[in-house]
Amino acid sequence: MSQQLAQEYSKPISDQKAIIEIEEKLNKIEKELAYTIKNYYDIIKQVNLEEIKQKLNIGEAAIEFIRYRYCNKIKTDSFMYAALLVGPGAFQPKIIPLFEEKEFDSILNVSLERRADYVASLYGPNDRGAIQVKTQKKSLYQLIWKPIEADLKDVKTIYYSPAGLLNRINLSAIPVESSSKIGTVTLADKYQLIELISTRQLAVANQLKIVNNDITIFGGIEFEPDTNLFISQSNLASRSTQELSFSMIDSTLKGGMWDYLPWSEWEANSIHKFLMDFGFNTRLFSGFEGTEDSFKKIGRAGNPSPRVIHIATHGYFFQDLKANGQHSGVSSQSEIVFKMSDHPMLRSGLIMAGGNAAWKGKQTLEGREDGILTAYEISQMNLSNTELVVLSACETGLGDIQGNEGVYGLQRAFKIAGAKYLIMSLWQVPDKQTSLLMTSFYKKWLENKMPIPDAFHAAQKEMRDIGLDPYQWAGFVLVE
Repeated sequence: MSQQLAQEYSKPISDQKAIIEIEEKLNKIEKELAYTIKNYYDIIKQVNLEEIKQKLNIGEAAIEFIRYRYCNKIKTDSFMYAALLVGPGAFQPKIIPLFEEKEFDSILNVSLERRADYVASLYGPNDRGAIQVKTQKKSLYQLIWKPIEADLKDVKTIYYSPAGLLNRINLSAIPVESSSKIGTVTLADKYQLIELISTRQLAVANQLKIVNNDITIFGGIEFEPDTNLFISQSNLASRSTQELSFSMIDSTLKGGMWDYLPWSEWEANSIHKFLMDFGFNTRLFSGFEGTEDSFKKIGRAGNPSPRVIHIATHGYFFQDLKANGQHSGVSSQSEIVFKMSDHPMLRSGLIMAGGNAAWKGKQTLEGREDGILTAYEISQMNLSNTELVVLSACETGLGDIQGNEGVYGLQRAFKIAGAKYLIMSLWQVPDKQTSLLMTSFYKKWLENKMPIPDAFHAAQKEMRDIGLDPYQWAGFVLVE
């Protein structure tokens, strides 16, 4: 039934049928099935402060960032951010006020000609200022970290869970106010920062059981369709899209199409060969084989999901235009469903083989997937035996900010599906530098036998050390 619902979601809004009825039936079935899951009571368990404190060792702390509505004396609504800090010896959490959202939003939404300049304004040396304007604005360090730092004496390892717009920041890459002779010092140089979906994970850990040494790799994908799989009449309405304005999509698109990623082929082949040498049973899907259907077969028919899933492709993310007051007035009935859907997990996803056809308005043959793999579809999969998912794609870490519910999108989708670690991106990371970062990460994890978080941060530091700027290395984050 979840597949039926996914199919309905992917249709133009005017063609969707019985969505509410299917949703209600599916919710009922899921509730009944939940009681049969082995770790069900761990999933719904209410975690208290003492349980989190017991998991913290000397030199460790946990920070739960919170976003809350604030109403001042003149009754103007505003959102504020604060940090809920827990240390191993703390009697109770300490609440540390941070900033007002509009102050932070003014940094994130600055419009600059080049994305590299935008990233440099966020993660460059602080003496340049967060934004080059007449009135100096606070840097990310001053807004987010400086108010907390006084309470982190003797703390080296920090588990943290972001909230709201903080989900769009690579905390590890934020430069501190002082610089050393060897270059800019970042928070990652001072602390071991471990990002979690929620700090409750400290008390209720992911019960991952590694049952294989399999790795599934998608890369070098052909986004143009295999003509045998699509109906040729251009006037037919797509199952999933009508005409689309690409003003909010990856700027690498040319004429409303997803371009082939040449370095993703090199990346996929290199990782494929490298992991085979370490005893992994690797399966590579490239060209026209990198289909949505191939991906959805993972974890089905009683087969456990692979230990690692690596996907090098394009990712997409649409903001909620209605919620942000950006709707152009065009009827939602005629807009692309991925852009206009009320369901946030449809507005982010991955482009698989042949995806350009559906994206441009052609209709797939009956029973065929359209090549647009949405976050919703991923969330319905079983990836409970997967230790690591690497999304080597543009903007895969983005998603809707839903109050204190975190980020909906690919991040949440893969966690719902059961994956333990996710490596995701926050902006359009350059193709070549992405492949260099990924191969360095795998080498440090497997050859140097470093834990996944250590290997990831070491790979990013290596990119810094060879002189690459933040735009080329800081776009990826690791989430546990």
